[in-house]
Amino acid sequence: MSPANNTRLTPSSFILMGIPGLEAFHIWFAAPLLAMYIVTLLGNCIVLLAVMTVPNLQKPMYLFISLLSWCDLVLSSSILPKILSCFFFNAGEISFNACFFQMFLIHAFSGMESGVLTAMAFDRYVAVCKPLRYVSIVKNALIPKIAAAALARCVLVVLPESLLAMRLPFCDRCIPHTFCEHIAVVKLSCVDITLNSVYGLATSIIIGAMDLSSIAVSYFLILRAVLHLPLKDQLKAFSTCVAHVFVMSLFYVPVLFSLFIHRFRSNIPPYVHILVVNAYLLLPPVANPIIYALKMAEIRQGVQHMVQKVKTRLLQRADNCPGGNAAHLTANWSLEH
Repeated sequence: MSPANNTRLTPSSFILMGIPGLEAFHIWFAAPLLAMYIVTLLGNCIVLLAVMTVPNLQKPMYLFISLLSWCDLVLSSSILPKILSCFFFNAGEISFNACFFQMFLIHAFSGMESGVLTAMAFDRYVAVCKPLRYVSIVKNALIPKIAAAALARCVLVVLPESLLAMRLPFCDRCIPHTFCEHIAVVKLSCVDITLNSVYGLATSIIIGAMDLSSIAVSYFLILRAVLHLPLKDQLKAFSTCVAHVFVMSLFYVPVLFSLFIHRFRSNIPPYVHILVVNAYLLLPPVANPIIYALKMAEIRQGVQHMVQKVKTRLLQRADNCPGGNAAHLTANWSLEH
């Protein structure tokens, strides 16, 4: 085979086209996406620091939230920098290996986020239905094991998907998407992609259907148990699940809608599917820390405690520095806050 054909079948790079049909609006999407990325980084990093440094937050519920923050940081950082470079600077080129690495990270960590949400549903089930046994069932030592199991499941399921796609010969290198989505990439191949398509669907079923079924069972048992409680206790029990239900809905509703329009509604414009896929990958990382901060007083108190510790350390450093003026810093802080 000639060198030209080799280059054609295994390109050195791909070109991300962004949102086909909405190219004129790329620059208008760029600024909000940049703001979302900044909020994602700040919000999730603050949650992680609070959980790691505040003793009152080192409990299973908050450790699960910190796992969710890790997943959100990896997901958004795998996607948004390249989207921003594409939208701001029209720099959509991505190397062959980087494309498939991005594909693996996106599918693996979105699957892991699904697994963490499932574990959080089990946590809420034990807290509501078996409150006296909660401490003995859900221990801090269990959380790393759950995280490792969720990550191992996703790696074992998603890695073959990416490796199968890498082996395909490609007749085109322009990906009509904002990132290296599996099906968008394999459709550029010169050969039959039935195996890739079937395996991709099987991956969605293995991870998505399994997790959604587990969550549905957990909340059915929670609802059945709560309905037998007095009204005051019902409200208290429901309040412990509100934040998780918001976060879960924000993640799964766009996922299900995306699968529906991708598999069954071919007459929907491609940009609709691309916008929905971006929504379920990019909105949860922004919204999750905000939701938990608003709905959980202990998270807010933990963040305030962490800020107070930083303030105290800054004042101590000012006192130790030659010519330091702690009173002046305190006055400035009070005026600003």
